[in-house]
Amino acid sequence: MTGELRKNFHHDLEQVHHDLVRLSGTVTELISRTTSVLLGSDLEGADYIVAGDDEIDARSLDIDDACLTILALQAPVAVDLRRVVAMLAVSADVERSADLLCNICKAIGQLSGAVVVPVLSRLIAAMGERAGVLFRAATECLRDDDAAKAWALDDMDSYLDELHRQLIQAIFETYTAGQIDVSAAVQLAFVARFYERVGDHAVNIGEHVSYVVTGSRHAQAQGIAAQRGQPVA
Repeated sequence: MTGELRKNFHHDLEQVHHDLVRLSGTVTELISRTTSVLLGSDLEGADYIVAGDDEIDARSLDIDDACLTILALQAPVAVDLRRVVAMLAVSADVERSADLLCNICKAIGQLSGAVVVPVLSRLIAAMGERAGVLFRAATECLRDDDAAKAWALDDMDSYLDELHRQLIQAIFETYTAGQIDVSAAVQLAFVARFYERVGDHAVNIGEHVSYVVTGSRHAQAQGIAAQRGQPVA
């Protein structure tokens, strides 16, 4: 690959990476907005978020197309190949997370008229906040190629999993006490699961970043070597 072609190749890589970080940032912002419209029973706001999903899908497809073009025309190897493959995977995780937020918004219509007792509202708010923290950290490690932060995401996700467990338990207890009907209980359980899955996608993004930086999704030793400035193929 000549010097000019190499320069153009890396420019294309950087542009796709920039677009992907921006898309992940957009979804991060959507998490807090989704939680707000859910807790506020804001049907109009929910419809607005759902309608905006087409734009996120289109941006994800543009990123995928750019990655496939790079693979076809540039035949990258080593770390460059890992980066392109990882960007394709991250694009899918980000797009799927946006879909999950749309699912939460769609549940608002099914919950119309249901009284969500304070303990449920508090746990929903906590899950939404934690999912946002996770996705923001995932976006930052994606932006910075930060393997250390990528590994931390799994531990951070443990708290979201615990909140998920608490919310499911609270839904069951609230239903048993006759404070919500079975339809509302089911919808809230789905909402809890959707937030938990958003956290899982954030962890996936971290694993893809680790793959780019270290060549492994899980090998801590390789990542420590990379942080110390030792070469990674």
